[in-house]
Amino acid sequence: MGTKAMELAVSNPLCCFVSRTPPDRSPKVRAFTVRCSSPGAALALGLAERPWKAWDARLVLEDGSIWKAKSFGATGTQVGEVVFNTSLTGYQEILTDPSYAGQFVLMTNPHIGNTGVNLDDEESKQCFLAGLVIRSLSISTSNWRCAETLGDYLAERNIMGIYDVDTRAITRRLRQDGSLIGVLSTEESKADEELLDLSRSWDIVGVDLISGVSCQTPFEWIDKTKSDWDFNSNQRDGQTFHVVAYDFGIKHNILRRLASYGCKITVVPSTWPASETLKMKPDGVLFSNGPGDPSAVPYAVETVKQILGKAPVFGICMGHQLLGQALGGKTFKMKFGHHGGNHPVRNLRNGHVEISAQNHNYAVDPASLPKGVEVTHVNLNDGSCAGLAFPARNIMSLQYHPEASPGPHDSDNAFGEFIELMKRAKQNA
Repeated sequence: MGTKAMELAVSNPLCCFVSRTPPDRSPKVRAFTVRCSSPGAALALGLAERPWKAWDARLVLEDGSIWKAKSFGATGTQVGEVVFNTSLTGYQEILTDPSYAGQFVLMTNPHIGNTGVNLDDEESKQCFLAGLVIRSLSISTSNWRCAETLGDYLAERNIMGIYDVDTRAITRRLRQDGSLIGVLSTEESKADEELLDLSRSWDIVGVDLISGVSCQTPFEWIDKTKSDWDFNSNQRDGQTFHVVAYDFGIKHNILRRLASYGCKITVVPSTWPASETLKMKPDGVLFSNGPGDPSAVPYAVETVKQILGKAPVFGICMGHQLLGQALGGKTFKMKFGHHGGNHPVRNLRNGHVEISAQNHNYAVDPASLPKGVEVTHVNLNDGSCAGLAFPARNIMSLQYHPEASPGPHDSDNAFGEFIELMKRAKQNA
């Protein structure tokens, strides 16, 4: 047996050969030697490469910290704001949510990619986020709807991703210091100092991100929620309402839920004139979710102002913030925002607590709102304003996502409330 081991070690220079002195029962210290081949020997012999991926990416944050990682998806160099998302699942909906434009999304759930991706769960026609940061990339997929792997999906859409990075440590840093600008790179030619300078020279505040995610021309939306996934259908009375939906980065499931509640929907670009909307004589107007700073899109605020009081309106996320500004209130940038599918919100009208899906970095300051505007919902994590109403002008809004995708369906009844708002306005007209 010893001879065979010796022959194996000599014939394979990659093996580590350990030679020991003959057994000696005396209390002497045993001497041994270790002989290993160099990495170049493997290449010279034409042997297979190591079966694991090497560190080939860096995430450089504006605070000077550098995080080594492994890449998947696209390669190159990209800058963005780093935010963390606490959702346990639903990464495909997150990837295709236009509200993440300009941001790197760090998933706090460590294991990502195990269900692959499919064609049904997309919330827009493309991925708008700057990149994806995860702890562990699944080496296999297991889901009956899976069409391709997460890595292939991102590569096809030119989206960068990194894994094997300490997402827990980065999340703690973001919670302590606030959202940070970062640069993700797989290019070895770029020095750390160069990437750090890039992170410190770019800012997301004051940038109009809506114009890059909005549709360019109006279109009609007809797709409803598929019957297998539909719910709350017993609350609809069959009436049809025409809703004009402003696309500030609207998610498909908002449109599906409105259609399922019996709405005929016309989607219009973010720059669509209010006068053209009012010519359509809609039963209601929806101001959708969208990315970035509401103060960076004064044209959208002006559009909202011109429509208020002339049709019932429903604002979601960015639409909620634009409504706040249009009513005379102020918005502010939060420390690290709300991103995830597990945020508790209290409905102040009935006392119920809803577990909600949220994705925003800005909020409305309720103290700045005029008399008559009612705060209807409060985020129980930090007490921030999560919903508004102005009954005298047929206005309602939510800072979070009643359509979920991903997330719980606790707040789906908000679409029913919008239907009731349009119904009462029709009766009182």
